Amino acid sequence: MRRSVIDVEVSRAETLDAAVQLASVVGLEGLTIGRLAEELKMSKSGLIGRFGSKQHLQLAALDEAAEVFRSAVHEPAAAQPAGLRRLNAICDAWIVYLGDPPFPGGCFLTTASVEFDARRGPVNDAVKLVMRQWLRVLEREARTSVEQGELPPDTDPEELAFTVNALGVGANCDFQLHGDRRTLQRARRAMAAVLGDAAKPRA
Repeated sequence: MRRSVIDVEVSRAETLDAAVQLASVVGLEGLTIGRLAEELKMSKSGLIGRFGSKQHLQLAALDEAAEVFRSAVHEPAAAQPAGLRRLNAICDAWIVYLGDPPFPGGCFLTTASVEFDARRGPVNDAVKLVMRQWLRVLEREARTSVEQGELPPDTDPEELAFTVNALGVGANCDFQLHGDRRTLQRARRAMAAVLGDAAKPRA
């Protein structure tokens, strides 16, 4: 079979999935056109035609990983009423996501944040944007919880969002390193404490 025909048969969706799976292990910086082409048994020119450059491939992989995270964590919780119930549903879904991650390297966004925290440039900017958007989701639900009287009036939504996010990030790192599922249970209990013990851990 001609190489060009093989390239056509590998869809963009399959290509992106392979890119994210690979980058979750080797990091975004380790994600190159050549390495992905080898993984897919595809020509470099075929991938260059789709992404143009390593940086564009990195950004596409990040966008795909962020969409997977939203689909797994945020979208299911959106069915719950805004406020504390939705915030608890987010925490529940997040712990499930961390315990059974869709990528072999665990939470892609956590890995990307650590990898690019000191690397300036478009990928750093994109990672920061994704994380800011996620924190705003948590802040919005925390603010709604305060407005509805579900959390104390002196609760700082930004601080609560920061703390819950830090617990999720820390749980991912510890669980990926040690593989101890008690880490997830502890993280969920800690999230419950931050939410005024209103949550019911189910990890």
